[in-house]
Amino acid sequence: MNPKTPVAPAQILDGKALAAKVRQALGDRVQQIQGPGVRPPGLAVVMVGDNPASAVYVRNKENACAKVGIASFGQTLPATATQAEVAALIDALNRDDRVDGILVQLPLPPHLDAVALIQSIDPAKDADGLHPLNLGKLLRGEPGLRSCTPAGVMALLAEYGLEGNGKEAVVVGRSMLVGKPLALMLLEANATVTVAHSRTPDLGAVIRRADIVVAAVGVPQLITAEMVKPGAIVVDVGINRVLLPEGGSALVGDVDFASVAAVAGWITPVPGGVGPMTVAMLLQNTVWSYGQRLGSGSLW
Repeated sequence: MNPKTPVAPAQILDGKALAAKVRQALGDRVQQIQGPGVRPPGLAVVMVGDNPASAVYVRNKENACAKVGIASFGQTLPATATQAEVAALIDALNRDDRVDGILVQLPLPPHLDAVALIQSIDPAKDADGLHPLNLGKLLRGEPGLRSCTPAGVMALLAEYGLEGNGKEAVVVGRSMLVGKPLALMLLEANATVTVAHSRTPDLGAVIRRADIVVAAVGVPQLITAEMVKPGAIVVDVGINRVLLPEGGSALVGDVDFASVAAVAGWITPVPGGVGPMTVAMLLQNTVWSYGQRLGSGSLW
């Protein structure tokens, strides 16, 4: 898609539509790779406990797998599972030839060491792109599995012709899950990148100079219209559940969508923006690993 002159209100960056397009391409690719006697790609999502939000996320991932032709090998352990028990499950999945991708659903119960468990995943099956080896490949600009949410952001920008080359980008948030890997990806796309965070003085002044703003901090509607340069590209990674005055709740991002959409050139909605792309990149990572393991080479 070629970039267009922005009009008011901002043009929507439709992650839901692009995710459907990615799933279609992946499904076609899986059919091309598979032949008589060739197994389908496999993804194992490891969940510990009965967190309702996590259960919904896992179910959504399994449904998405079915649409692409990926076999699900989901495993749920009780909240009382020990570090050794979860590690043993991951080790079994590492050795299971039917499994190409492994994801540990976060958050984990507080008694478990999530970092150690992620590091125990075979890097070649690291569907979430969070293993230190894969993060190191990203840092070095080498091919490999990429963190799903940052990769989804980059795919969404590329779909709309919004390349980073020569642009100034501000990433608000410095997590290992989103902020840091996304900053590296934007640098790789030749953007000039600033990473802002809770200790950044005058956050509004930093954001106002950006051509690309990515909010990934987990604070509802933190970024408002007066903080955004007219015509800027605004990507909202945040997803926060807030209580409504009239009762009930709603999902909102880290960006005040209503006000910022009147100023920005392009903006992602919440929901329907980055969220679907995260799942699409999880599937893409799994199929990429599948192709590598079968000797089919890179899929793109």
